[in-house]
Amino acid sequence: MKLSALILSVLFSGAAHAQQEAPVVVSGTVADEATRAALLERLRSVYGAARVVDQLSVGTVAAPANWNEYVAKLINPNLKLVSRGELKVEGSKVSLRGDVASEEQRRQIAGDIAASLNPTYTVNNGLRVAVSEQGVLDAALADRIIEFESGKAALTEAGMAVLDQMSAAMQKLKGVKVEVIGHTDNAGSRAGNLSLSQARAEAVKAYIVGKGIAADSIAVSGEGPDRPVADNRTPEGKARNRRIEFKVIQ
Repeated sequence: MKLSALILSVLFSGAAHAQQEAPVVVSGTVADEATRAALLERLRSVYGAARVVDQLSVGTVAAPANWNEYVAKLINPNLKLVSRGELKVEGSKVSLRGDVASEEQRRQIAGDIAASLNPTYTVNNGLRVAVSEQGVLDAALADRIIEFESGKAALTEAGMAVLDQMSAAMQKLKGVKVEVIGHTDNAGSRAGNLSLSQARAEAVKAYIVGKGIAADSIAVSGEGPDRPVADNRTPEGKARNRRIEFKVIQ
């Protein structure tokens, strides 16, 4: 007899907001229908019944003592911290791979796995700490303001220098769509500011496309004065509100 083999594939999309709806596919062979039912019940209790895709089969296999109990302990809510991941249990061999948000999460999940198994099990921890796509953009911008000539959509040399670094960061984000959002302070008419913020966002897109970023990966919008992040009653606040945002949208 071959050993029981359970493969749990947690297949999340790259964007964090989409992870909650991604399917959880469970496949492999177990010894009997009772084991299959227990595993599915455990998965559905953790992820929700609608997300679990059942590809389990029942066959002629053997398993270590108390195998069902140990596998049930492995399928715990901390697995929801893993994106683009896979948990594979084959007899007493366990492997886990995927992305987590921090080293603390990686240690926590690895510690939980070790604590839930007896010493006869071997564990291959393939988790890695992944930097989010939005984090890459935020780090490149580093709270700096992309400068334009006063009242115009023409970039200054300082603004171009920041966009050179943003373009290099965006080259790392393969298959990711980014929205460039223009904002202004509240000086002048709202209609004029909406038009100016849109024009500045378009200018940013044109510049970074010129640096090799695919045009169809960039959306643009102008919010004008509608979303201030600082007090428009002070010069410092107005300067902060005249800004460009980069937002991962896909």
